[in-house]
Amino acid sequence: MAEQRTYDEAILLRRLAAGDELALEEIYKSLWQKLFMAAYNILRNKTACEDIVQDIFLQLWAKRSTLQINESVEAYLYSAVRYQVFRYIRNNPCVNHFFEDVEERTAEVSPEMMFRQKEIAEIVNQTVSQLPEKCRAVYKLSREEQLSHKEIAQLLHISTKTVENHLTIALRKLRTSLGRFAGFFLF
Repeated sequence: MAEQRTYDEAILLRRLAAGDELALEEIYKSLWQKLFMAAYNILRNKTACEDIVQDIFLQLWAKRSTLQINESVEAYLYSAVRYQVFRYIRNNPCVNHFFEDVEERTAEVSPEMMFRQKEIAEIVNQTVSQLPEKCRAVYKLSREEQLSHKEIAQLLHISTKTVENHLTIALRKLRTSLGRFAGFFLF
């Protein structure tokens, strides 16, 4: 199913680059509300968030022929929202009060967020289970047991450089497996 989505997205991006306004409309209709809510969860300012999301779509259209989207369109646009929200905060000193309860606001978990977190956990578990035995052991000791590279090296009787190499391999495979979720979380 992910392959179909990637294929459809590639076609959509080609249509967008060619100036197809319907491609922009499809992206807009499918992502506008999610992007708005991502901004609103931080700023709590309806007008500012509407402006931010509208500007992002205007920029998407303006840069359509030169865009290089390496992850999903959704991840790309979430990153753009995050950047514009921080830019808004930086340029409007009176909004510092937004950070007073940011932890509580970002801790709110929507049903979609819970679904995505479960999906991400399943992908991580599946990817880790497919790692070579030594690589999997190093990853688990590092991430689940929170052992240092030196402690892992001593425990497994390998060099710290080998520990680093195994972690690099594991993280690269995880990054590849989780690529479509790159921009899902704002923090």
